[in-house]
Amino acid sequence: MPDYTPLDDGFEQRVRSSFARQTLMETIEARLVKVLPGEVEIQIPFRADLAQQNGFMHAGIITSIVDTACGYAALSLMPAKVDVLTVEYKVNFVSPATGHTLIGRGKVIRPGRTLTVCAGEVVATGDQGEKLVATMLTTMMAIPDRGDFANIDK
Repeated sequence: MPDYTPLDDGFEQRVRSSFARQTLMETIEARLVKVLPGEVEIQIPFRADLAQQNGFMHAGIITSIVDTACGYAALSLMPAKVDVLTVEYKVNFVSPATGHTLIGRGKVIRPGRTLTVCAGEVVATGDQGEKLVATMLTTMMAIPDRGDFANIDK
């Protein structure tokens, strides 16, 4: 991965602060474990209450952590007062998600002023080490940081 220089010296604190406001990540007990320029890692414990009918972690949960990791990887390279939104993604599920912990990794592939392309993966950890569960390619769009999006359409 290329060495990226963040445009905001406070990028890590901004990413961590934003992550702390995501109630979905709190609900699924996700932890932000790595924040570097253009690279983020999120972990969640395997939980039966987040599994689908066959006992594998639900695809929606898998997608949530890798999309979030990619979004924060993109945010880490944005200037202050700029946020990001996902505008598209493609995900491939390559094996059932079982194990002790799921790790979502997001990395910037091509940063841009308006659009940033990221790649992500989710691995499951278990007694045999890491197993690839899913891959993602996503595009993030830079938007002005408006703080409170609850009133955006008003």
